[in-house]
Formats: sequence, C-alpha cells, structure tokens
Amino acid sequence: MKTTYDKALALARDGNDLQAAALLDGLLLQAPNLPEIHYQRARIAARLGDQDKRLSAIDRAVALRPSEQAILTEAIAAHSAAGNHETVLSLYDKQIALDPKAIKPQAEKALYLQTAGQFDESEKLLRKLQKKHPYDAELYRMLATTIRIKPNDPMIGAMRRLANHPRLSATGRMHINFALAKAMEDTKNTSKVFPHLRLANKAQADLWPDDPEVRKAERDGVLKAQDGLRPLQDAKGTDPALIFVTGLPRSGTTLVEQIIASHSRVHAGGEMATALRCAYASFGTGADMRPLAEEPSEHFKAFIGLLGRANVPFVDQTKPCLTDKSIMAFMIYGLLHATLPNARFIVVHRDPRDIALSIYKNHFKGGTHRYANDLATIAEVIKAFRQVISHWRDTLPDRFAEVRYEDLVSDPELQSRRVIEAAGLEWEDECLNFHEKGGTVKTLSLHQVRQPIYKSSTAAWRRYETEMQPFIDAWGDTPWD
Repeated sequence: MKTTYDKALALARDGNDLQAAALLDGLLLQAPNLPEIHYQRARIAARLGDQDKRLSAIDRAVALRPSEQAILTEAIAAHSAAGNHETVLSLYDKQIALDPKAIKPQAEKALYLQTAGQFDESEKLLRKLQKKHPYDAELYRMLATTIRIKPNDPMIGAMRRLANHPRLSATGRMHINFALAKAMEDTKNTSKVFPHLRLANKAQADLWPDDPEVRKAERDGVLKAQDGLRPLQDAKGTDPALIFVTGLPRSGTTLVEQIIASHSRVHAGGEMATALRCAYASFGTGADMRPLAEEPSEHFKAFIGLLGRANVPFVDQTKPCLTDKSIMAFMIYGLLHATLPNARFIVVHRDPRDIALSIYKNHFKGGTHRYANDLATIAEVIKAFRQVISHWRDTLPDRFAEVRYEDLVSDPELQSRRVIEAAGLEWEDECLNFHEKGGTVKTLSLHQVRQPIYKSSTAAWRRYETEMQPFIDAWGDTPWD
C-alpha cells in the first residue's frame, strides 16, 4: 500500500493529478481511516476543481486527526474557498487551542476576520494579541491598516516605544513605521506621516532591494515576444470566460472587480496570477520569452488548456464568467487576445500622484513590488505601465476598455454601466450595491470595498505635495492624464 501511496504522490508532483486521484481513491477502499489519504485527496481535488470532493475529503481527515496542523490548514483553505465562514472560524479555533501561546494562528484568524468584513471582531483579537505580545511590530501594522486610529488611542504610545526599542529588527522597523504613519494620518498629524514612511520604506528596501534593469528587461522581452502575433483561428477561449481587470496597485482595480463580480453571472477570482504564470511556463520566462509569432498552434492550445486547469480552483461552476485582477496580466494582452476570443479586458487608470502616494504608504508582501520604496522609481514604473497600455491601444484597437477611477467615483452609476457593458454583460442594479455583497476580499482595499463608492480618496496627494516632490520631479513633463 505504501508503494501505491508514494506513486500517487509522485504522480501529483509531476502534474498527473487525475492518475494520482484514481490511485488514492483505490487506496481509500483498503484503508478508509488513514487521514493522510484523505488529506492528499483533498489537495488534489482542489487542483482539479472538485470542490465537493475537496470538502468531504478534508473534513474526514480532520475528523480522523484533529490535532494535525497541516490538515487544519488545508481545511481552512478549503472552507475559505467555499465561503463556509463559521466552519473556517471553528477551524482556526481548533488550531489556536493546540497552542494557545502561538501568535501565528491567532493573527491569521484576525486577518481572515478582516477579509470577511468583521472588522470589530478582528480589532478585538488583534488588541488582545498586542497586550500579550507588545514587541511584535507586525500586529500593530495589521490593526492600523483597517481601523481609524483616534488621538487618545494607547496603541500610539506603545508603537512609539517599540519604534525606539534598541533591538528592533529591520522587519520590525518596517512594520511599526508603516503603522505609525497611518496613525499620524488618522490623527491629522500630517507633518509626521512622511518621516515614518521614509523609515518604513528604507527598511523594506534593505530587506528586498529593487533591480530596475531586471524589471525593464522582463517588460521589454515579453512585449517583443508578442510582436506580429495573430489570433489563433480555432481558439474557443476558457470556460468560464475571463474578464481581466488590470491596472497598477492602488489604482482602483479592486473596486472595478467588485462592481463586475456583483453581477449574477460573474464570480470574483481576485489576483489569481495564473495567466502570466502559464504564459511563462509555456513560452519562456520574462526576457527569455520566445517569439510567439513563430510558435506552432499546438503550443497555444496547450497554453489555453494549462490556463483553464490553473483557474479551476477559483471557479464557481454556477457562474459563466470569472474575473482576474492580477496586476501583471496587462503584460501579455497580445497573447491573451490571440488565444482567448471570449475574454474581456478592462484597464483602470487613476491620477499618478494618488497612485504613487498610496503605493508608498502601503506595505506589500515581502519581495513583491520592490519599486514601491522610492518615489522617483514609482514614477518610472507608472510611466512604463502607461507606455505598455498605449502600445496595446495601438495594437489591439477596440479590444479592451479603459476606465478612470476619478470618473467612477464622481459618477458611479454611469461609469459602472460602462464597466458592465465592457465586461460583455447586461446591466443589473445589484452592481451598484457591491459593498453589500459579503464574502471575503483579499486585498489592501478590503476595508474600502465594504463601503459605497466615496470621493475622499481623490486628490489625496495634495496634502503631501511637498513630500511628493521627488515623484513630481521624476514625472517631469509627462501629462498627468
């Protein structure tokens, strides 16, 4: 039996999930009470998009071995994907009960509560953790991100003391200064915001240095590889049809995706990141991408199949459309246009100064968006994005729609109707009530998308015009819109 089990795992590692699943199903008849088999069946079912099998298998694994952290983690992922909110919370509680002193499972529960829109419950848990672990800087940043800090909040004093601690690590310095910058902004101490942001971004840059040349080589190589590419004659696209919502970080893509995903025919995939990953796997990575016009049609068909399989974990089988708001998908619009005739493309623009300010104010997952720590570099990245979009505008006329964030917040209904039309859908009034939809939202904008569209985030850069001068200087004579 062990030989068969090992063979199933080897097949899964090699991407042969169907064969692996068949072997594990057979093993289950011989050993129905081995939690490892149920656990592996759940993981493979997730990749195959079999949600029912994933849930039943992982639930059985939990029942057989409720004290296994890996099993509980997989169960949390499975029930989160299924939207089983109460089950997810009970699973987090099981994890926490195994080691009540561990910070990680409690912090992850707090983050989950935030994504589910339960901000009060998340705040209570994070404040409780802060009292127990006053030197964990990340806890302060996690809380500061989703609450409005009041001037008399004792957390401010605690953060200041921690910021001056002689043994604070570089990671701690990053987290606590991002949190203090948010606190200073919330309490109207705007003159103190950028001093903390500079310290936070300096620490972040030291941890994850930027390499502009690598970024430029990737962009140039990918665009050049798509020169002369023609649509695949017999391509049918993916099922469900994809709606790509792209733009720079903090440009309003989450808002646009939520409007579209409020439609009865659409499921929100979020930042799936499958399209670029599958493109690189199929045709070469970054600067090494092969000239696509020279590729045989079989390779494009294989790419479509690979993309379809990669999207399966994000799919709701009852919805014929799936949104993808992966930031970098705009890089391969030529390839996506050629291979996915049923796809839609929507580009979101925003005032570059507001984008730059918001990028500079926010912490991104370690190693991502490495340019975000320098205002002048952010200017170059935004200009490069605009050049790529201009290229596609000239190359693929009428294939994608563009929307401005400022227009959307000033006239929500008119612009929302334009967005829904661009997505190839009939208008539904629910698309204006996206903030009431519920569900989880995994993005830095998770608090904003729980509210109706508001205008206060437009022209926010004016409060920091002096501090934004490095960005303005680097922008030069380029038009703002």
